[in-house]
Amino acid sequence: MGILNVTPDSFSDGGLYLATEAAVAHGLEMVAEGADIVDIGGESTRPEAEAVPEEVELERVLPVIAALSSHVRVSIDTVKPAVAKAALEAGATLVNDVSASLFAAAAAAAAAGGAGWVAVHMQGSPATMQAAPHYDDVVDEVTSFLLERAQMAMAAGVREVWVDPGIGFGKTMAHNLSLLHHLPELVAAAEAAGCAGVVVGTSRKRFLGLLASGVDEPSPVDDRLEGSLATAALALVSGVSMVRVHDVSVTAQAARLYGPAA
Repeated sequence: MGILNVTPDSFSDGGLYLATEAAVAHGLEMVAEGADIVDIGGESTRPEAEAVPEEVELERVLPVIAALSSHVRVSIDTVKPAVAKAALEAGATLVNDVSASLFAAAAAAAAAGGAGWVAVHMQGSPATMQAAPHYDDVVDEVTSFLLERAQMAMAAGVREVWVDPGIGFGKTMAHNLSLLHHLPELVAAAEAAGCAGVVVGTSRKRFLGLLASGVDEPSPVDDRLEGSLATAALALVSGVSMVRVHDVSVTAQAARLYGPAA
């Protein structure tokens, strides 16, 4: 899954693809590099990000979805029901949902011909999630939450349900590393529950910058490729079926080492 942020403020590439023409061109570039899905978002979910008006988000994403949906499977990254609905009508077939609450929109589209849904775990909201994340048992709590939401979606009629532990969404470095270490357990639980698979997105995230720098200040976003690739490979070895990345070409090359997971 290639990341396409049609936003001015995303942590990695904010502003680079805000113009529709630039966004479409980058989406096609990711398809050529090996992306199976292009995930289009019009509202940043970086830590401390503020929500944008619904009409602004729609204006950003709908033309891009319309242009790309005939070339590749398109996912909409949103937490707004109206945006999810409009995106699905415009050609998206997957809802990537960090609120883990939009299964009703996906269910309606599924009944009309097929749409999938990704339930992402997030503690708090983007504006607050990194203030003081706390868990008694992060692996158990995240897994239980995701399976509960997956079962709700399936009961509502969604036939393609993915789960994502939400690396970096309301988690400390220790939480992120624990979730990565225990990915095989989440994969097994998701498979037993009838999910389509597990999605993991670590690409260029802050904890990778901290690991790379070895100090309190993370390395720059553009210097996090090694960590992004290492954690994508770890996810694939652990049985994860989809990785969400900025750097499609090199990740696709790495993924080919893992056979069916690619």
